Formats: sequence, structure tokens, C-alpha cells
Amino acid sequence: MKSIDQIPQRAVQFRPRAILVVLGVILAAGVGLWTLWIARSVVTWILIALFLALALNPAVEFLQRRGVSRRGLAVAIVYVLGLLALTAVGFAFIPTLVSQVSALIDAFPGYVRDVTAGRGPLGFLERDYQVVEKVQKAIDEGGSARLAGGATAALSVTRSVATGVAATLTIAFMTLFMLLEGRTWIERFFGLLPLESEPRWRSVGHDIYRTIGGYVTGNLLISLVAGVSATIVLLIAGVPYAIALGVLVALLDLIPLAGAVIAMVLVSLVALTVSTTVGLIIFGYFLLYSQFENQVLQPIVYGRTVNLSPLAVLISVLIGAQVAGVLGALGAIPVAGAIQVLLRDWHSHRQRQRSRDDGDIAAVESAHTSAGAEGDGDSSSVPGATGTGTPGAIAARPTG
Repeated sequence: MKSIDQIPQRAVQFRPRAILVVLGVILAAGVGLWTLWIARSVVTWILIALFLALALNPAVEFLQRRGVSRRGLAVAIVYVLGLLALTAVGFAFIPTLVSQVSALIDAFPGYVRDVTAGRGPLGFLERDYQVVEKVQKAIDEGGSARLAGGATAALSVTRSVATGVAATLTIAFMTLFMLLEGRTWIERFFGLLPLESEPRWRSVGHDIYRTIGGYVTGNLLISLVAGVSATIVLLIAGVPYAIALGVLVALLDLIPLAGAVIAMVLVSLVALTVSTTVGLIIFGYFLLYSQFENQVLQPIVYGRTVNLSPLAVLISVLIGAQVAGVLGALGAIPVAGAIQVLLRDWHSHRQRQRSRDDGDIAAVESAHTSAGAEGDGDSSSVPGATGTGTPGAIAARPTG
């Protein structure tokens, strides 16, 4: 056995250009990630506008198929109809919603007093779990920090309102521009690709569009169904603030997996203020509805678009929530669906390439076999040649 010193060593050399290229790629990736982190609020607005554009684009394409040839006019019609629908919903529900939210805020101190005194439907929280003492201890441990927080509360609220208004207007305009110019940008991107690979990537882009657009539209539809059905059940059960709670259910249901559970807990707690029986009825309704949504609605809505297994959905939502919070949980499923489309295309492309390579090898082998057979036939037809193609003895010429 050779010792380590006797084993020949091979030196690996790197060109200075290769080292500079690697360093440049690392530096560019670092600058890109740093820029994304600094502009994360704007990136969030862009993603929201993209999802809204994908949700509205099917309506725009429907109008174009029905005779509205100009895309700008179709986008304008969809935008106007959307604004009219939001205005109608606002006039119908916002006054009631505002009054019920105000009543809920006014009634909240009473609920706190009942919990503190250990009476009422929520009194068990203090009697059995001493919630008030634990909350008071947590507040006392905050010390002087809450004084500084209280001093800047008005400024924070004003800043949040201004940021919300700016975000709403920016998202609305970005959604409009994406609907108007999105197809042009996509065509420019496909125009940069080689001609032989352009059809493949057009197919991949179409599948990703169907996946993301189907998820966004389906998620909005399922959340609408959840909010409307919850509002009807709460009104029938006589639970106060039914419309406000129904809107809360619809908003929370947008969050995959966890949103329905949070809505069930919050609404059931409010229903317990009416009576224990009503609280149990509402809790049972949410359990049944969650099964209906998971077993019926989601397979119907998502089955033909996202087509992800429950395990893949759970893993993607957990990773998305850990990376980007609520927005990450919302975007995790369409991102996972897009990755699945890319993986399927890569697998099918490899299969086609392998089949093509196998076909080429078989054709070459067949050509060699045919050439050998033709060579054997030609040499056997020569007079005086043996069957193996080797020249035999030449017959003696007859003498005169």
C-alpha cells in the first residue's frame, strides 16, 4: 500500500477571470438581496398588485373574447364595474359594519370587567386560568417602555393611516398598469429566448399563469363563501356584530390553513357572550364548514389549477409564513404550484431528450447492422469468394 506521500498530487488551477466572475456573482446576489430587504414594503405592494391583476385578468380576457377588441377598453370596463361593485357593497354594509364594530369596541371593556370578576360566559378564563393576573404581570414587566409607547401612539397611528392610503393608491395604479402592459412585457421576454425553446417556455408560462390565476380567483371565491355563510349563521343564531364578524371571517379565510382556525376561535368566543349553547353551536358550525371547505370546495376550485398534495400545501404555507409572515402564507401555495410546473416541465423535457437519444442510438445501430448485411451480400455474390467475404482460390484458366 502506498503512503500518503507517495500518492501523486494534482494541482488545480483557477483562471483569474473565473475567480472574478464568481466574486462578481456573489457581490451581485448580495446587493440584490440587500435591495430587496430595504424595499420590502414596495415589493409587498408589487406582489399584491400582481395577485390582483391575475385575479382580474380572466374578466378582461372574457370581454375581449366577447367582442371588446381593445384591451384598454376591456380593462377600463372591468375597473369601472369593480369600483361600482365596491361602492354598492360599501353603501349596503359599511354603515352597519361601522356601527357594529363601534358597538363591539364599546362593549369590550364590559367583557374585560366580566373576565376580571370571573363572571359571565368568559369568566372561566379568570376562575380556572388566572388570565388577568398573567396579563397584569406581563404589563408590569414592561416597565417604562409602555410610557414611551403611549407617547408615540398618535404619531404611529397617523403614519400607519398615511402609509395605508399611499399603499392603496399605489397598488390600484400598479394593478391597472399590469393589466394594460402585462402582455407586452411577457411578449418582450419571450422574444429574447431562442426560437427553438420559445414554444416550450410559452407553454410553461401559460401553465404557471393558470396555476397562480386559478389560486387567486379560487381563494377569493372561497373566502367570499366563508364570510357570507358565517354571516347568515350568526344572524340566525342571534350573535351580535354578525356582519362585522362575517367580514372578519372572510378576511381570515384568505390565509391558508391557519386563517379558518383563528376565525373559529374568535367568533366562538364572541358567541359565548350570548350563551354557552350558542357558543357551542357556532363552534360546531365552523367545524362542519371547515370539513366542507377542505373536502368539497378546495378540491373543486384548486383541483384543476394548483393540484398540490396536502403535505406540499402544509410545508409551503409553513415556510412562507416563516419567511414573510401573513403575506408569505398567502403566496406560498401559488409559488409552490409554479415550482411544481417547472419541475414537471424539466422532468418531461428530460424524458423527451432521453427518448430522442435512445432513438438516435437505435438508428445508428440499425444503420451499422444494415451496412454489415449489405457488405456480406456483396462479397458472397463475387465468383470465387467465400461466404465470409474472403477471396478464395482463383480457378486455373483453361489452356488452349
